[in-house]
Amino acid sequence: MARSIEPVVSAHHSIPRYQQIARQLKQAISDGELSAGSRLPSSRTMALELGVARATVENAYGELVAQGWLERRGQAGTFVSPSATTGANNPTFSSSQPQGAPLPFQAGLPALDAFPRALWARIMGRRVRLQTRYDLVLPEANGESTLRQAIVDYLRFSRSIDCQPEQVFITAGFQAAMRLVVHTLAKPGDGIWLEDPGYRYVRPVFAEAGMALHAVPVDGEGMQIDYGINHFPDARFALLTPAHQSPLGVALSLTRRRQLLDWAATNESWVIEDDYDSEFRYQGKPLPPIKSLDGPQRVIYAGTFSKSLFPALRVAWLVVPQQHVEAFSRHTHYLPCTAPLLIQQTIADFLREGHFWRHLKKMRLCYSERRLWLEHALQQQGFDVVPQAGGIQLVMGVKGDDRALVAKAREAGLAVQALSDWRMVSKGEGGILMTFTNLTSEAMAHQVVKQLREAIS
Repeated sequence: MARSIEPVVSAHHSIPRYQQIARQLKQAISDGELSAGSRLPSSRTMALELGVARATVENAYGELVAQGWLERRGQAGTFVSPSATTGANNPTFSSSQPQGAPLPFQAGLPALDAFPRALWARIMGRRVRLQTRYDLVLPEANGESTLRQAIVDYLRFSRSIDCQPEQVFITAGFQAAMRLVVHTLAKPGDGIWLEDPGYRYVRPVFAEAGMALHAVPVDGEGMQIDYGINHFPDARFALLTPAHQSPLGVALSLTRRRQLLDWAATNESWVIEDDYDSEFRYQGKPLPPIKSLDGPQRVIYAGTFSKSLFPALRVAWLVVPQQHVEAFSRHTHYLPCTAPLLIQQTIADFLREGHFWRHLKKMRLCYSERRLWLEHALQQQGFDVVPQAGGIQLVMGVKGDDRALVAKAREAGLAVQALSDWRMVSKGEGGILMTFTNLTSEAMAHQVVKQLREAIS
């Protein structure tokens, strides 16, 4: 696909541009980025993405058709030939992968093959060309102003969150956002409710700050707020993933959202809402974010571009209550945003020009299809899939020791995780966590699920 082709002209100026494109397409096919049977964009679309003449793309396609790499199917378009040798035909998916390539089922990654890299490069290149000497000074400690405004506009329209740019703080990743919250509002000994099972990689941030970590069970309606109130009523914080609970995928019910806000207001506690992948919901209308219901102004809203764009950005954000903007601003002098200015400006342009909306729309369709591929493949192998309404991962129920099963799967090169490793104190049935985002074909889904069955049987 077009996103597998770099928009820059090769250093080998003597090579015609159409041959450069043809070579890059062949490399993408060889590396498995383009699997056999994949449909390529039309020559018009490819030409627009690469910034070349349509005839250039037609010549590249024509050369690869003649060599047997591609085949034309009339009005249906141009496809990778089923006889093409691809990395996806390798049954092991292990050492033959390019460096940095995702392992099968690897969590926390969006669909890397579906990101519009050519468009992104053009936007970033434009920013580089337009930079002035004033862009070389130290950036704003709380984040680039154009990005903060773009996030405000996006949240107002998409999530019904009404806020101002000064309430938005850009950070270099989610952990950095949590450190800013801790340094600004917490003190050693403060208690924090954490979902159990829940996102385990942020727990060290709170533990290092000397906070008390309180495990609150999760059921079909999300975090059990009654349990938290009865067992840890004096906690100062609650961290939740209410849109798609990580890792179980359930949504926090509206009744519990109101109960949580009442508790926070009565006890003057803080709710940290981690809205990490609310954009990806495939069934029904999502519940509003807790922040949009926050009359008492006790909710700190956290988001990231790692799942919607790509994790190498290392850019997250906080929306804090208006009355605490000054306190957060003071602490950014000690914990300034370290995300590169060029990256922040590029994200801002990507949002403001509407590319982000179009990308999300495309990814919802892509993920819905890839999720079905994985569900069908798992069911065909006799596995039990836990239903979820959205998100970019799923849980497969298993009997017995899920850690032992995961260890076998990982030895086979499959990057699955054990549900038990996400628990704090709760007990429950075992499960295997996996994602489907980088399954580029139905055949690949069946291939890796077959490997999983062979590894753990």
